[in-house]
Order: sequence, then C-alpha cells, then structure tokens
Amino acid sequence: MLGLTFKPNTDDMRDAPSLDIIPALTAMGAKVQAFDPEGHEARQMLRDVDFKPGPYEAVEGADLLLILTEWDQFRALDLARVKGLMRSPVVVDLRNIYRPAEMRDAGFRYVSVGRAEVPAA
Repeated sequence: MLGLTFKPNTDDMRDAPSLDIIPALTAMGAKVQAFDPEGHEARQMLRDVDFKPGPYEAVEGADLLLILTEWDQFRALDLARVKGLMRSPVVVDLRNIYRPAEMRDAGFRYVSVGRAEVPAA
C-alpha cells in the first residue's frame, strides 16, 4: 500500500481511507506492507501493518499495489522496477495518478476509480 495519510504533504490522518481499508483487509487475512513519506501518525493508529522505509520495499513480494494518497513521488516510480518486485503486477489506484494506457504498456493489470480496467498487454 502506498500512501496512508488523508492527503499528500501532510501527516494528517483525519478521515484517511487507510483507517477503514487496512482493518478490512487484515480482517480478511491480508498482510499489509505500507509506505507513506509523512505517515508518522499512521504508525500510532494502524495495527498489523508492516511499515516499510520506501515505496519499493512496500511493493516487494506484493500480490497487489493499492495507491491511497497521491504523493508526487508515487507518480515518479520506476514502473519496470515495481513490476519486477511484485509477485503479481496488479495496481488499484484510488487517486488516478497513472494513465491506464501507460500502466497497460508497462505490463500491469490496472484498476482506477471511475475508469474502465485496462488488462495487461
């Protein structure tokens, strides 16, 4: 999971989607690895999360990448590296930071809010 805070450039957790999504996922048995550049408060509020020091460590071995906050550094990820680190190249982007065609061309199954799913090439 990338991005835990309510919005980028803050550590504000008020109304952060991660506060609902992470407990729901862990209740279903998911193991959550996460990174947020300023998510210090998130460490106090979220249980059962393996906090990682960076985005690439957070995606390593993942079956799914869930993007919850639109930090600029997430827009600039090396997608080939991300794909190589993941067990399964599936991205669910709740902030629409990537273009569907770009993700398809990079070999991802990409799902975003309000847009049709784009299957991997």
